Amino acid sequence: MGTFRSGVVHRYPSNRDSERQFVDGLPNFFEITQLADKPLVLMEKGISQIAQTKNSTTKISFPAIIISSSPHSRGSEWNPWHDVFEPDLGYIRYFGDAKKPGNPALAPGNKILLEEMSRHTSGDAAVRAGASPLVFFERVPVEGRAYGNVKFQGFGVIERAELVTQYNAGIGYFTNFVFTFAVLSLSDEDEELDWEWVNSRRIAESSARDILEDAPVSWRKWVGEGNSKLESLRRRAALAKVESVGGQRPKPGSREDKCLQEVYDFYTAIGKHRFELLASRVVMSHVNSYGGTYQEGWVTRGSGDGGVDFVGKVRLGSGFAAVDVVVLGQAKCEVLDKPTSGNALARTVARLKRGWIGAYVTTSYFSKQSQLEVIEDAYPLIKIGGATLATETLKLVEAGGFGSVIGYLESLELEYPNMIQNRRPDEILDT
Repeated sequence: MGTFRSGVVHRYPSNRDSERQFVDGLPNFFEITQLADKPLVLMEKGISQIAQTKNSTTKISFPAIIISSSPHSRGSEWNPWHDVFEPDLGYIRYFGDAKKPGNPALAPGNKILLEEMSRHTSGDAAVRAGASPLVFFERVPVEGRAYGNVKFQGFGVIERAELVTQYNAGIGYFTNFVFTFAVLSLSDEDEELDWEWVNSRRIAESSARDILEDAPVSWRKWVGEGNSKLESLRRRAALAKVESVGGQRPKPGSREDKCLQEVYDFYTAIGKHRFELLASRVVMSHVNSYGGTYQEGWVTRGSGDGGVDFVGKVRLGSGFAAVDVVVLGQAKCEVLDKPTSGNALARTVARLKRGWIGAYVTTSYFSKQSQLEVIEDAYPLIKIGGATLATETLKLVEAGGFGSVIGYLESLELEYPNMIQNRRPDEILDT
């Protein structure tokens, strides 16, 4: 017995060998799932329930239901629909197994899932305790081998089922169910599902308490709280990339903390729109400090800027092979202890054209939700919060030979009027 790690591909050998730990260089699905004196766990169908335990003292439906999808068969005559696997976003949209006209609720897999959905969506914790976890796999090609490779995509519960009309060229239109599954978090288990839990559900002598104690934390919370708390239990891979509030703000009492306060006070006194030039310099310093080549362009007027405060470009490569990329910048001099506006962030992203990148500089910090939206939607955005702003400002102060932060900011004020231009952002490519 062993574990399944999120995103890892396993071998599902046709000979159902359960002795070897690895087959063709991949972890062996059967070796992980085997249990003495019990039938092998199979997923020969898209919806495959593990056999119920005879004489069990617990009131569970199935030890687990395995959901698998075959991308290589999508669009074929017998599989014209497209399952959507988005485990990093915490959901899967899965078409049931009705493949011809008739009552779709009577298709074997649909029937099982519809019965299970009544438990998963129950408001009674005792009913949910007897529900079957869904375990998700996606069949993927490996080194030219199309079959026998399954990627573990997490585990979860049923959120809802909808009737949809589908079309098959051989039989015409028919009705089927499409299920929405919530992929639950395994962050407390370091992204691993211990198959010992599923096997404990297969053993007749296991008590309900023991079974629940072996379960992942998110499953135990779901049993106790139900689908109303799914959003807090849903897997969000982007969470690993989210920076904490503390990580975005300078350490209290530090040089950076004092610097950030000076910056905020300075521009609050003379006009926050003039913060644009410092933001532009900070982006240039940050990009160039980490191996990039940033060229500053100009800052926009204080009003009517259309959501753009400064413009620059990043050069990739050199000489004939070089490519320049437009950078649109937004500068926000905001109170230090409240997150920056999500609407302003969205406004910056909305201005980006294909091949452009954005830069958002704030004296405050980015909320968890705004970071998740940027990460999950893969927006090309440089995010600079208060701590990074202070660090880069101090570097600019020292590089310029200034004796104080205020001295450096006053020098920017002398440059500011000449940096204002009213031009299209793409004109930076001509400089």
